[in-house]
Amino acid sequence: MLSVAKRAFSRLPVLRPWMWLLFAVLLAAVYQMRALHLDDRLYFWLTTPAVSQGAPGSLLGRDYKVQVDAKAVGGVRNNLSGISYDEQRDQLWAVLNNPEELLAMSKDGEVLARYPLSGFSDVEGVTYLGDGLLLLAEERQHGLVVVPVPERAGALFREDYRALTLGIQRDGNQGFEGVGYDRARDRLFVAKEHSPMKLYEIRGLKRSMQGDFGLEILDHEDWIRDSVFATDLSSVHFDERTGHLALLSDESKRIMELDGDSGKLIGFRTLDSGFAGLGKAVPQGEGMTFDDQGNLYIVSEPNLFYRFGRG
Repeated sequence: MLSVAKRAFSRLPVLRPWMWLLFAVLLAAVYQMRALHLDDRLYFWLTTPAVSQGAPGSLLGRDYKVQVDAKAVGGVRNNLSGISYDEQRDQLWAVLNNPEELLAMSKDGEVLARYPLSGFSDVEGVTYLGDGLLLLAEERQHGLVVVPVPERAGALFREDYRALTLGIQRDGNQGFEGVGYDRARDRLFVAKEHSPMKLYEIRGLKRSMQGDFGLEILDHEDWIRDSVFATDLSSVHFDERTGHLALLSDESKRIMELDGDSGKLIGFRTLDSGFAGLGKAVPQGEGMTFDDQGNLYIVSEPNLFYRFGRG
């Protein structure tokens, strides 16, 4: 086998040094293009010329400035994941996985209270449903657990709460990563990380909890195909004020904004160094939410907190 390979190699034309150098430069350029997803961005700019990164009236069209930059969350060493804004308490809710824990946080990234999650598994996402209810997403099990906002300190036990398990395309640590809720129309959006990326819409969640059972599950594969240019999805947020959907990709380091009805891409922002005055790129954005003033909050592995406000 080795002799055959040597003979085949000997038949190849001899390349001059400058040609080898050119070949190496081309390989490096291709690698950089994929690593920075420049091909995705070029495709976006060529195929959606009417869409800008700052579309008027959009979530991402604001002139953001970083107000809290990569703050290490106190008492958290690793596995900081989803985050959601609770306007009734004007605070944030975040989750950790391994060990599973629910955190109440201030808008400055300070931990206000901690609630261990007993019996929960691989909690990656959280969203505030309104009416004093939180929804927690379990990645591997594809479980969606509805939990009342805790009123006192102590652990929360999974068996005490209602849960919906979808079990769609279970494939290990590549399951549900983010959840976002449309209260006006009772729609829950669920993002699956990758292999493949998925975006599901579950209609009638809260209505079914109240006894009027009528769940409808939609697979927005066409939204992913036409509007998402990223290698993974780590978080999803539905914005009540604009009716838009924001999707976060930690691998591609970008937020994409979609129309919440048609799935049409409205705009995007990258989370590289320089965005809104960031000192360094967000290393691994796992959770994202907006408050009622349009401020953007991101949590990143291992334990970093970011807040972006209007400039």
